[in-house]
Amino acid sequence: MKPVFLFDDHNNADKTVLLAHGAGAPMDSVSMTALAFSLASSGFRVARFEFNYMAGRRTSAGRKPPPRAESLVPEYLAAIEALDAPGPLFIGGKSMGGRVASMVADDLHASGKIAGLLCLGYPFHPIGKPEQLRIAHLAEMKTPALIVQGSRDQFGNQAEVAEYKLSDKIEILWLEDGDHDFRPRKNVSGLVAADHLKTLAAHAATWADRLLR
Repeated sequence: MKPVFLFDDHNNADKTVLLAHGAGAPMDSVSMTALAFSLASSGFRVARFEFNYMAGRRTSAGRKPPPRAESLVPEYLAAIEALDAPGPLFIGGKSMGGRVASMVADDLHASGKIAGLLCLGYPFHPIGKPEQLRIAHLAEMKTPALIVQGSRDQFGNQAEVAEYKLSDKIEILWLEDGDHDFRPRKNVSGLVAADHLKTLAAHAATWADRLLR
């Protein structure tokens, strides 16, 4: 299936970020749309796409469960080729989408095809199973990467992640009291989700521009 893209463009954007969705929500979910809008507002050209299993849910084929992340690697690579982005390209995604992007990042970066990796809520482990880590490749990563994570994310909170051995190429932006979608609890931090989206977007833009200088 040929990738279909949704674009959010910033005027005079000089860099593109390709985003894949998480395991359970499509590319046009409320969360993905808010993330894309925020990143576009900070200077990115944002392209979103869907894996075939998710696109199939829009047809009579019905609701298929997400496949293993490893099996989605060819689809992510195909999306990069189909996008044929002008100028510097960053890849990433929300949750599982960012995990898949992280699997292909080093080869692409070594060949000069991408400038960096942006993971939005990385699923370090399944919920309730902190022993089932998904970080082996992150310890050896050579691609400059930014992981944005809510401090109480059930897929890897701040205390847990502090114990992991990760590559020094990986920078983590912690969003105070944020969950997997970066939403803080009411009346706990004094923040709202919109505050975190602004912080995320501004930090990602600064990080990307620093890599491109």
